[in-house]
Amino acid sequence: MKNMTINEFAKIVASDSPVPGGGSIAALCGALSAALAEMVANLTVGKKKYADSKEEMTEIINKASLLRDKLLNYIEEDSLAYNMVTEAFKLPKETEEEKAYRRDRIQEGLKVAASVPLKVAETSFEIFPLAEAVVLRGNTSSVTDALVGAMMARTGVLSAILNIRINLDSINDDEFVKALKEKADTLEDKTNRYEKEILELSPFK
Repeated sequence: MKNMTINEFAKIVASDSPVPGGGSIAALCGALSAALAEMVANLTVGKKKYADSKEEMTEIINKASLLRDKLLNYIEEDSLAYNMVTEAFKLPKETEEEKAYRRDRIQEGLKVAASVPLKVAETSFEIFPLAEAVVLRGNTSSVTDALVGAMMARTGVLSAILNIRINLDSINDDEFVKALKEKADTLEDKTNRYEKEILELSPFK
C-alpha cells in the first residue's frame, strides 16, 4: 500500500472494502508527521543562520526517516491484522472442536489487531521530541510545518488508540487487556500534554 499513489490509496479507503481503514490511516498520519519533522530539519541544515543546529538537525533527519519508514510499513500490517480476524470468523463451526479452534483463532487475531495499533501509537509518539526540536531550533520559515507535524503525531497516536480499544472489547484475556489498556491510557494522556506544550510554542497564538 505504501507504494500506491495518493489517489489510488484514497480511492481504496473510500471504497466498500473495510481495509485500509482507520488503523492504516493512523499509521499514515504518523508517517506524515515524521516526514514534516524531517522536512523542516532538511530546510535547516546548511543554512548559516542555523549552523549551531546542524548536528541536531542531521540526527533528526536520520531518526525521522526511520520512523517514517516504520509507520508506512504499519499501513499494510494493520490491514493484514484485520484480515486475520475476518478470516478466523469464516472458519467452520459445525463441531465443538471446530468451534474451539475458530474461537482461539479469533482471539489470536484480535490480539494481533490490537497490538499493531499499539506499535503505531508508540512510534507516532516518538515523533514529538523531533517536532519540538524543529519548532524550537529549526528554520523559522517552516515553523508551521513543524507544528502541523506535532498535530499529525497526536492524530496518529490517538487514532491508533481507538483501534486498540475497539479490539480489546472482544478479547477474553484479562491480563492482556489490562496491560494494553494501561499503555493506551498512559499514551493518550502523555500525547495530549505533549502536543499542547508544543503548540504553545507557536508564534501565531
